[in-house]
Amino acid sequence: EVQLVGSGGGLVQAGGSLKLSCAASGFTFDDYAIAWFRQAPGKEREGVSCISTSDGSTYVANSVAGRFTISRDSAKNTVYLQMNSLKPEDTAVYYCTAKEWGLLKLWIRSDEYDYWGQGTQVTVSS
Repeated sequence: EVQLVGSGGGLVQAGGSLKLSCAASGFTFDDYAIAWFRQAPGKEREGVSCISTSDGSTYVANSVAGRFTISRDSAKNTVYLQMNSLKPEDTAVYYCTAKEWGLLKLWIRSDEYDYWGQGTQVTVSS
């Protein structure tokens, strides 16, 4: 059974940092794309960043470029999202998601992905 367990959310002041974790199980970790999406109340789910667990290629949305960094630890089957210089507009539920790397066409489309974690709340106060 495929499982993605996201964690690390919380409440932080603007300008602060958080590090999210996505622990994966039930599939061959090194063959997948794992991405982070976020959804704020009343808004559509938005792609934040994606990493190929195979070769480490990364992709990041313009809205978080230079502030957020995605990384992986294959030994722990875990993907991380380091979020720095957080802004109130980063407030959302953050989800990790996965799809076989070879089948991924456009990382920023949420309907591309097959598996989703339960979400972790990030709240940035001004």
